[in-house]
Amino acid sequence: MLRNYIKTAFRNFRKQKIFSVLNLLGLTVGLATVLLITLYIAGEFGYDRYNVNADRIYRVNPHFRISGEDLREKIVPADLGPAMKRDFPVVENFVRLNNIGPSNVRKGDAFVTEPRTCWADSSFFSVFTLPLVAGDPKTALTQTHAVVISETMAKRQFGNQQPSDILGKTIAIDDTTLWKITGVMQDMPALSHLHFDLIRSLCTQEESRQVNWLNNDWETYLLVRAGATEADLDRDLAAATQKYAEPFIRKALSTTFVEMAKKGDFYRYETIPLTRIHLYSDLPKETEPSGNIVYVRMFMIIAVFILLLACVNFMNLSTARSAGRSREVGVRKVLGSRRSNLVTQFLVESIMYSGGAMVLAFIVALSVLPFFSRLSGQQLTTATLPWYWLVPAACIGVILVGVLAGSYPAFYLSRFQPIQVLKGKLSAGFKGSWLRNVLVVFQFATAISLLVGSIVIYNQLNFVRSQRLGYDRSQVLLVQHTGGMGGHVLAFKNALAQLPGVRAVTTASSFPTTNLSTADVWFLDAARTRSFGPERWNTDAGYIDAMGMTMAFGRPFRPEMKSDSQGILINQTMARLMGSTDPVGKSLYHPEDQGKLVTYLILGVVNDFHSVTLHEATPPLIMNLSRFGNYTGIRLSTNNLAATVDQVRKLYGQYAGNTPFDYSFMDDDFNKLYAADTRVGQVITTFTALALLVACLGLFGLVTFAAEQRNKEMSIRKVLGASVGDIIGLLARDFLMLILVSLGIAFPLAWYGMHRWLQSFVYRTGFGVSTFVFATLFIIAAIGVTISYQAFRSAMSRPVDSLKSE
Repeated sequence: MLRNYIKTAFRNFRKQKIFSVLNLLGLTVGLATVLLITLYIAGEFGYDRYNVNADRIYRVNPHFRISGEDLREKIVPADLGPAMKRDFPVVENFVRLNNIGPSNVRKGDAFVTEPRTCWADSSFFSVFTLPLVAGDPKTALTQTHAVVISETMAKRQFGNQQPSDILGKTIAIDDTTLWKITGVMQDMPALSHLHFDLIRSLCTQEESRQVNWLNNDWETYLLVRAGATEADLDRDLAAATQKYAEPFIRKALSTTFVEMAKKGDFYRYETIPLTRIHLYSDLPKETEPSGNIVYVRMFMIIAVFILLLACVNFMNLSTARSAGRSREVGVRKVLGSRRSNLVTQFLVESIMYSGGAMVLAFIVALSVLPFFSRLSGQQLTTATLPWYWLVPAACIGVILVGVLAGSYPAFYLSRFQPIQVLKGKLSAGFKGSWLRNVLVVFQFATAISLLVGSIVIYNQLNFVRSQRLGYDRSQVLLVQHTGGMGGHVLAFKNALAQLPGVRAVTTASSFPTTNLSTADVWFLDAARTRSFGPERWNTDAGYIDAMGMTMAFGRPFRPEMKSDSQGILINQTMARLMGSTDPVGKSLYHPEDQGKLVTYLILGVVNDFHSVTLHEATPPLIMNLSRFGNYTGIRLSTNNLAATVDQVRKLYGQYAGNTPFDYSFMDDDFNKLYAADTRVGQVITTFTALALLVACLGLFGLVTFAAEQRNKEMSIRKVLGASVGDIIGLLARDFLMLILVSLGIAFPLAWYGMHRWLQSFVYRTGFGVSTFVFATLFIIAAIGVTISYQAFRSAMSRPVDSLKSE
């Protein structure tokens, strides 16, 4: 029996080539799209799960509210990890990290920049699962001035030497101290929220042994004991904060946790599971760009709807061919076939289509995998794909899709009555199926919703790029590591200023696109009655002018004013927190020299500028005057950027020696801040195009079927004087009505979904009638192109060809 079903399926495929190819192509595109989305989602959820104890590792994040202002970070006091392990049995181990960014490693007479370096406790390899190919993970970081390097760095520094031969060798870092290589580790997996090539032993740092619960410098990960819950850890962490942090708070802020709670303030530490950091952490200063669970859920929904689109195509085209299969059903029933046999036959055919489409979908997906990998930002290759579950899941998917897509056609076709079929009384016209019309509306409502979403995302990203940021980022070259020049910085700046094409030069600890800053506690008065936690930047006197910023009140720093060393600039957000629109001339107080308050005079208020992404509100900011900074910003006014950069490189070499010349342009750094949003926009646009393709394939099939069904009617109309335009309008009218219904359903859904997405941006564009008008025109144009060929072909056919047998 099964053999007969298969032979019949192949016979029908050859007999109805157009419909069969459209069915197969629609399912293939849909399944290939779903396959790519599934790989993307699996990758996003797979972050950090390579760790054996991934489900028992938590990172500690501080969350403070002082004077109503929230401060959230990912660095905590040095003593937090040791105290938790010492006092609370729930903690089995801990590891502290300090991401120090690029380090310069001497190689011969030059330096090579290693961009991913950090400090770490000796427990690093006990908490995280990162095998060493050479060295002992238990002792690799127990000594001072010990380093562990990755295999990639080992090849970069030592060529093809064996890892075991590298152990014991020394390297010079930042041209200061020699460090002994005590281990070579495998490269950190791609699906990790941390990536380091050089890890220095933390015990070398004296600061790691300080006990100051107001000094947050270290990322801390806690490994809890088996069976412990996050609630257990949070309870003990709260107890540790009460025990150790409150005495420091009482001394620094002259308050207690109880008094802070009465004012709505708090000082606490929160935990986040390791496996949730990539998707759920919303901290602005993660070590690497994070994912976003909102986007992952969005892609899940898109995958489901595209799969449904493909299945709906199959249902529509299969039921549309009912007239061609009705006599077959009637004959089979007369010869004794039961309805269950017919249902089985049509389901087998559907599963065969699904199986063939799945094979083609794999071929298509693997072919476009490199492109999709670049588009999504994930490192997807055939070698890294999870074949162990992907193939079984695909086999199960073939059956599910086959049953889903074929169930309605199977039950629909198998219910035909033999006597009606064989007497020719069965009507199989296009207009008679209300369910088919509902499915067409569903298809295009989904595609239109995705189209509106793509337009809104594009407009928001364009708004981000064109938004007035409060500073000018065009043609600004940022040179790193200039803080290491010490007293030579001033000479370097003066030399830069003499170069042709250089408009301004400034040094600072932070620039708006570097996303690097420190946060300090400041007080409104010497009695410490009100405190703040603003960001603090060290800048030189020319920073405001060089960056194109403007003053709301007061003046910027002036190099000739020696008293400005005790002056500060604040932004408008900080002024509002102080409760003053023009606080120039007032003072703020900062604890220095073991808690002694130092008075700083407010010289001016800088108009707010975006030092974070537009997802976040502008934070309060204080600027101190400093002649030194790790960054030097150079504003250029030249069309020959390459030549100017080369001149800057030569000058840098004169003052920084063999330190590598690391630079970037602010425009590029700005675009990196929105790289994740840009990738999501590109991916959604691609999937929207595929969804429209699937929907239009189904529509083309239905138009072809409708033309066949109404061929004699249109011939008679032409004989009676109907024009070509009348015939095309007659054929297109029913479909255009369905599309208008789709628009009425899609627009409210799209408005709600994109309104929710835009809420993730503090600064956002709106979308109104023009967005929906454009989507409507685009959809009508796409549908017009889809149906025009078949409609015009039918309208131009000769009536005699259809009526000669009547």
